[in-house]
Parts: sequence; structure tokens; C-alpha cells
Amino acid sequence: MNDSLRRNFLKSTSAGAIACAMPMLPALASAATAVTPATATAPANAAGQGVTRTLARYIVNSRYEDLPENVRKEGTRTLLNWVGVAIGGSHHETVERAVSALAPFSGPKQASLLGRNDRFDIMNAAFLNGVSSHIFDFDDTHLKTVIHPAGPVASAILALSEYQPVSGKDFLNALVLGVETECRIGNSVYPNHYDTGWHITGTAGVFGAAAAAGKLLGLSEQQMVWALGLAASQPVGLRESFGSMNKSFNPGKAASNGLFAALLAARDYTSSEGMIEAKRGWANTISTKQDYAEITEGLGQRYEALLNTYKPFACGIVIHPAIDAAIQLRNQYKLNADMIDKVELRVHPLVIELTGKKTPQIGLEGKFSIYHSVAVAIIDGAAGERQYSDRAVQDARTIALRDKVNATIDPAIKAEQVDMTIVLKDGRKLHKFIEHAIGSVQVPMTDKQLEAKFIDLADGILPAAQTRAVMDACWQVAQLPSAASIAKAAVKAA
Repeated sequence: MNDSLRRNFLKSTSAGAIACAMPMLPALASAATAVTPATATAPANAAGQGVTRTLARYIVNSRYEDLPENVRKEGTRTLLNWVGVAIGGSHHETVERAVSALAPFSGPKQASLLGRNDRFDIMNAAFLNGVSSHIFDFDDTHLKTVIHPAGPVASAILALSEYQPVSGKDFLNALVLGVETECRIGNSVYPNHYDTGWHITGTAGVFGAAAAAGKLLGLSEQQMVWALGLAASQPVGLRESFGSMNKSFNPGKAASNGLFAALLAARDYTSSEGMIEAKRGWANTISTKQDYAEITEGLGQRYEALLNTYKPFACGIVIHPAIDAAIQLRNQYKLNADMIDKVELRVHPLVIELTGKKTPQIGLEGKFSIYHSVAVAIIDGAAGERQYSDRAVQDARTIALRDKVNATIDPAIKAEQVDMTIVLKDGRKLHKFIEHAIGSVQVPMTDKQLEAKFIDLADGILPAAQTRAVMDACWQVAQLPSAASIAKAAVKAA
């Protein structure tokens, strides 16, 4: 995929295992508060000078009271969605294997795994909750960069919140700051960085985790500079991993790596002063594009959190318009698979690049198949995690309809659009053009729809009453004396 296509996608979608045995940590905030060199006041400029420090200063000084009400609300929706997908993925084979592999080496049982009754040290808990929240590819998406923001950030700070006292307000503020950090850094190198093959949720997400965890640890400005620098040294994730368990490894590792960076910085473990912007720093090493203004301009005035979106369908975001069109036509005309001769799609080139698997063999591959996705959308009227199980991908009826789906690249179609024609065996042609799919910034999921998604994900894992209690805790996060109560509420009974 060339850079111009990726930039078109950017424009069209941007509307608008180490145990921590430290004592409890008030001392961390004071450990290096006096370490503030004269260069602390150096401003960032177009060439990138002072970017890391400018960002660190913003993170350290930002307060919950400074957040606009709509940003607080979107942060709360981000939390609710993340908890739901983490619970939903908590018993997937991927998580089971990771828990089995790491359990013998985990340190003290400091933090919970959502949807399970296991406890791990905070480093491993952050990793495992990050894996769990991404395995269904059902998590939130910042459409400007295709970063999944909550996984790295929320996984890190919820684990930390079970280790030391954290109020709900402080938790929500840290979550928003983490999202802001990773998405702004992602903006600065997207799309070139992503085109090279990096999984940007992992590579940028580590900064969000470090920033959010560092905020809760009370890092000084200098310590936050170091935390961001240590995060820069730990980029994780390649796009080659898509369709395998390895993909969900990336946000999980970004969570634990970011937490690791913040904990080290809290003990004055140093780093370069300009690890994001230096000649041989993060941005110049992993991308041919560096737009540092994306990181520093408008801090505290514009919020990337307001551009976060939530998936109604458990697959790659570029398939969503086609699924939306298929479900609408199915419901309008009461379609079933036996009525259909063929399905013709006109799509943006990126759709084929990312989701062109014609014959997926396992559920995880199905998430990257527009052919499978359209077939299950017509058959089931849904594209949740059940439609991406191994059984669903191997279902004979689904395969038969999948083989009737054809996708043709049309550069005139934007990445968030699809033009669908279903030809019936009786000769009728049914047409649907989707400008913006449900779940986009323009057609966002409502609070009620987010709750319905959460309830469906938790079904069979938590009792209905417990599910309701967890959702209520998420909605009321800013009023909670302890953010850890969210994790405790989401633990599966033994």
C-alpha cells in the first residue's frame, strides 16, 4: 500500500515476567522531584527539539479538573468498552495458553485478570489483560491511526491500581492522558510507520501505558521524560502477526512494557532526554515521517480521546461498512443464504490489503476476511465473537456463501465506505451504499448499544447481576474511592 492511499485513509476516517516487590509508593513521587535541569523550559519546535520534555510536562501537570466534560464522558465509554472486551476474551484459547505459560513464573498475586479468578503480579496481569482485551479484535479504535488505545493503557493502570491506592478520578485522568499520549505520538508517524509493517497499537501504545502509569506514580517532569524514553526503547508489534495469537500479544506487551518503564523511572532510572525526537531516537528510527507538531500542538485544548470509536463488529475496522450494508439488506429484505446468487462489493484498496483472506482456516483469520465477514453478516445478522470462532469459519453453509462474495477495488471508494450489490437467484438486485458505518465517529454507538455489547461479551462468563454491577462501576468511575473496585467487581467466582 503506497503512502497516498494510506493518507487518504487517514483523511477519510478522521472526522472531526517481572514481579514488583517495592514497598507502597508515596516515596516514588519524591524520589527525584528536585531533579529538574535547566533544559526543562526548552520549548518544542518544528524540528522536534524538546518534544519529549514538552509532552512530559503536560502529562505531569494535567489534572482531572482540566478535562472537559465531553472528554471525561468519552474516557468513561472507553473504559466500559475495554472492560467488556477484556471479560469477553478472558477464556479464549490464547489467554488460556498465556496464563498456563506464565503462571509458574508469576510473582506475588497483586492484580486480577478480568473475567477470571486468577491473580498475577502487576506486570503479568497488565500483559494478560491486554491480550484478553484484544484477542477478539473488538476493542476501541482511534481511526486516524488505527491504534486500539485502551488495551495498553487501561491494562497497565488497572493492575497498578490494585497495587497502590488510586481514586476513580485519578484513574480516569490517567486513562485519558495515556490515550492522548499514544494517539498523538501515533499521529506523528502515521501512515509511514504503519506502512513499513509496525503494529502501531504496540509501538505507540507503550508510550500511553508509560504516561498513564507514570501519572499515577506521581512522577516528576524529569522522571516522566525518562519514562517516555524507556518506553521508546521498547517498541513491540509487527503487522505480520495479524491473524494469529501474536497480534494480541502486542497491546499486552505494550501495557507491561509501559508499566515497566514508569516503575524504573520512578526510581530514577535514566534515559536520553529526547528519545522520541532525537536523530537516532524513536520517530526517526521507525518511520520516514515525523510530524512533531502532532505531539505538542494544542495540548489540553484538543483531545484525541474524542476521536475514539467502538466496534459493533469483532473484526478489522475496514470491514465494518460491508458488514453494516449486509445486515441492513438482510433485515430489510428478510434474506437467507439460499436466496443469493452473488454479492458484489466495491471497496477501497486498503480493504483488500488488510482483509483479503479468501479462505480463512481459523477464527482469527476470519477477522481479516471481508468474504467471511459478509457471509456471516447475511446468515446471522451479526458479526460478534461467535461469528469468528473456528467453527463459524469452517461451517459449510458459511463457506458456500463466502465463495459467492466478490470484492473489487475502486479508488473512488473511501476507506470508510462500501458499495454493495446483492444479486438474488430470482434476478433481483439489492443495492446499499454506506457512507459511514455504525461505530464510526459520525455514527457512534450509543451508551445503550455499548451496554448491549458488554452484556453479550460477558454472557456465560459472569452472572447477569454481576455484569450489571461491573458496568455500573465503569460508568461511575469518577465517583469511586478506589479504581481497584472495578477489577474486583469483574472477577469470576471460583
